[in-house]
Amino acid sequence: MDMGDILNQWDSMQKNQIKKQKESGKNQVSHKKANAPTAEEKARAAERDFEKQLKAENSKQINPMELWLRRYGTIDKDKIAEEQEERSKLYDRNYLISMQPEARLDLHGLHQAEAQESLDRFITDCKARGLRKVLIIHGKGIHSSGSDPVLGELVRRFIEHDKRCGASGHPKTKAEGGSGATWVLLK
Repeated sequence: MDMGDILNQWDSMQKNQIKKQKESGKNQVSHKKANAPTAEEKARAAERDFEKQLKAENSKQINPMELWLRRYGTIDKDKIAEEQEERSKLYDRNYLISMQPEARLDLHGLHQAEAQESLDRFITDCKARGLRKVLIIHGKGIHSSGSDPVLGELVRRFIEHDKRCGASGHPKTKAEGGSGATWVLLK
């Protein structure tokens, strides 16, 4: 066999392949870029990169103090002391009595039933909000018929019978309400 026969054989093989492709209807064209890595090659490369990252992280030396701080954290003793002091103030009766009321309810112009209902809703709301001292303005009873102020007596009875209410009293100055208002410490 000489070179001419080999070339003829090659040409006939190429023509047969083209003919088979046309008959099967499939035109096998590779959409891959020249010299682009295959999926397997990409996966192997990713594994190698991941292994390199793991080795690099494992080779790092962590300062023992840093490791301990990461694990157990730090404690701010000054902040804890301040919080404890604030909590103890909230239970100190003298502090609570001298502090300003955190919420106010004005009962002026209400009838007894309306005032009772408003008072109950107000105390429930203040207790839910976590307030410690409230002020209830009931007036001095100047417009009440009879000798005793109606709303003042209602507020006093409410405070005595409601378990959510603790100590109570009247503000010292007229600007804060005087005897026409009552402050209450909530339990």
